[in-house]
Parts: sequence; structure tokens; C-alpha cells
Amino acid sequence: MSAAVATAQSAQGAVQERSAWKETWTMFARNRAALIGLVILAVIILIAVLAPWIAPHDPTTQNLSLRREGPNAGAWLGRDEFGRDILSRIMLGARATLLAAIGVIVLSGVVGTAIGIVAGYRGGIADSLLMRSVDLVLSFPYFLLAILIVAVAGPSLRNAAIAVGITYIPQYARVVRGATMEVVGKEYVEAAHASGVRGFRIAFKHVLPNISAPIIVITTVGLALAIVSVSSLSFLGLGAQPPSPEWGAMLASGRQYVASAPHISIFPGMAILLTVLALNLVGDGFRDTFDPTLR
Repeated sequence: MSAAVATAQSAQGAVQERSAWKETWTMFARNRAALIGLVILAVIILIAVLAPWIAPHDPTTQNLSLRREGPNAGAWLGRDEFGRDILSRIMLGARATLLAAIGVIVLSGVVGTAIGIVAGYRGGIADSLLMRSVDLVLSFPYFLLAILIVAVAGPSLRNAAIAVGITYIPQYARVVRGATMEVVGKEYVEAAHASGVRGFRIAFKHVLPNISAPIIVITTVGLALAIVSVSSLSFLGLGAQPPSPEWGAMLASGRQYVASAPHISIFPGMAILLTVLALNLVGDGFRDTFDPTLR
């Protein structure tokens, strides 16, 4: 009899979870701007994944006789200062830029979320020590700190992603700590304590799933900021190194030809702009969906 009751309760919980996800998607879909951003983002991700197979030319092949050539039938977005196809380089650059941004979010999200949950759940001395460490990182201008880290570690796209990821840890830590402190006093957490669950199992099994909404929102917005930051470091020569295609590096290589061949800089800049805009639209949609005060 108890097994049948448990099975029925499990089935009811699964139905309620599906209903909650359906309601969440319905609310998100009401935001037309967020849907447009989601479609744009899906197309960009698809291009990044399929870039090696759909790029019309080899992004590293030089043709000096066609250097700085404008857009035409053979090269839809024109060619750069070495005669390389800009469209192909933007496609491959999408993969490099997005992977670097995802690496930023994974590093900052995992570390920052862990710090925030431990600080908010444990409180006391652990909270004070962890949050003072976060405040120490916040005391430095985040972009200057990233430049310092890359200068010490050496210029590369990987080091740029790590540097930006370290500077973004405090954002996750503060948001997650605040959300954790609100959840810790809830009835289901007290029920877990009463049932004999102890330690960080409660924090990561019962608290983390219930603070996922702010984490999703900050992750979406953080991806946009990560793309801008990584591209900025590459623009300064501290990220991707030639001849690797990356949007920030491509933008930097065309700055001296703005007057004579503006397409070299315009199209990589538009790729950054479009991706960041799409992520911001999706982030705003998630914020409106998960924030009950905005519904």
C-alpha cells in the first residue's frame, strides 16, 4: 500500500514539474523580444557548431591579390588585409568567442555558486571569510584585474577566459548568497533537517534547485558580458593570437583600415553586437518570467 502511495506521489510530482515548466515557457513566450533573441541566439550557435563544414572558404588561407576587397559574389562580406574571407572567419570566430564566453561562465558560475551557497547556508565565520574574499576581488576594477591576470599568465584566448571568469566570480557569489539566505528558512529545508539529512547535501540537493531562477538570469546576462570582455582583451592583443579567427581580434586588425576598408571592422563588430543583443533580450525574458513582481 505504501509503495502504491509513493508511486502515486512520484507521478503527481512529475506532472506538477511538467506543468511548472509549461507555465514557465508560456510566460517566456509572451515576450516577443525574448523569442526573437532566442531565435537569433539559436542561429548563431548553430553557425558556430557547423562552421567548419559550412564556411565557404578556409579562414586562414591568404590571397594578397584580393586584400581589402569589398563585399562581392565571391566573398559576401569582403576580405581582410591579407585577402582572407571575412564571412568564413566570422563563422569560425563565433565558435572561438562563444566557447571562451562559456568557459568564463562555467568557471565563474561553478566557483561563485559554491561560494554563495556555502556562505549563505553556513553563515557565521564561513560567511564572513568567504564574502570578505569576494569583496577583495571586487575592490579591483574587474577589467584591469583581468588585464593583470592575462599579463602574468601570457596572452591567449584560454588565459583571457580564465581571467574574465575570475573577475566574474563575485557576481555569482553575491547573488547566490542572497538567494540562499532566503531559502534556508523555508519549510522544506527544515523538513529535510527533521528527516535526518545533514550537511551540504541539503544545500546542494534542496537549496540549489530552488535558487536556479536567479542563477539562470545572471548566467544569460553574464554570457553577454563575457563575450564583450573576452573580445575586448583580444582587441588589446591579450586574447586570441593571429591567425586564429576571433571577433575581437578581427575587430582590432581592421581598425587601421577604417577609412579605406571599413568592412573589415564593421562585420565582426556587428557579430558581437547581434550576439550580445540576443543574449540581453533572452536575459530580460528570463528575468520577467522568473520575477513574480514583474509578471
